[in-house]
Amino acid sequence: MSNLKDFQNLIDKANYIVFFGGAGVSTASGIKDFRSKDGLYNMKYDYPPEKILSHTFFINNTYEFYKFYKDKLNCLDALPNACHLYLSALEKRGKLKAIITQNIDGLHQKASSKNVLELHGSIYRNYCMKCHKFYDAKFIFDSKDIPKCSCGNIIKPDVVLYEEALNDTILNHAIYEISQADLLIVAGTSLTVYPAAGLLQFYQGKDIVLINKDHTSYDDKASILIQDDLNEVFAKLKQD
Repeated sequence: MSNLKDFQNLIDKANYIVFFGGAGVSTASGIKDFRSKDGLYNMKYDYPPEKILSHTFFINNTYEFYKFYKDKLNCLDALPNACHLYLSALEKRGKLKAIITQNIDGLHQKASSKNVLELHGSIYRNYCMKCHKFYDAKFIFDSKDIPKCSCGNIIKPDVVLYEEALNDTILNHAIYEISQADLLIVAGTSLTVYPAAGLLQFYQGKDIVLINKDHTSYDDKASILIQDDLNEVFAKLKQD
């Protein structure tokens, strides 16, 4: 891991670090990603996972949606790994200003990070589609078949499905944070999911550190490219 020292030097010099992360951030916590050879999109189901996780499928095949959702996206027992913990410590030092995540697992918050921008929502927030009453994740995952509100209507997870738009407030906040950063750390993402991946174009700083096992379209733009196990990389960085 020859680039680790250079990575550490950039962190030490930076004053406004922003972290942009994808599914690979959470794999060391036992949560499957989507696009790797062992990811959810390469498993066999009655319907392709990309179709199941769409707005149209949720509306038209709610039972099958929840069958998949409860089986594959229940990560309530998952614990933060070295990456989550390092970022939380970096935030406490005042260096890390924001975490922008494509994940819906809430692990950054479990690690005590405060300024977490969840582009694709969270399994921990769920609302009735009619009266908008809030329900926690445990209620959803413990429910039988389709979770229903006390008013009798269907509850939907506050996660962004295919065909749905990102939250404008969160998106604009993410753009602001990236535009202010003097160091952008991008990790565990294939950078193929838009509009999230397009946020990197708003970075105006000099250095980008890209940590991902597989090739991405942004590799040639990175000041430091680390194609290694993300959890091991952050475990080796100094905490203070």
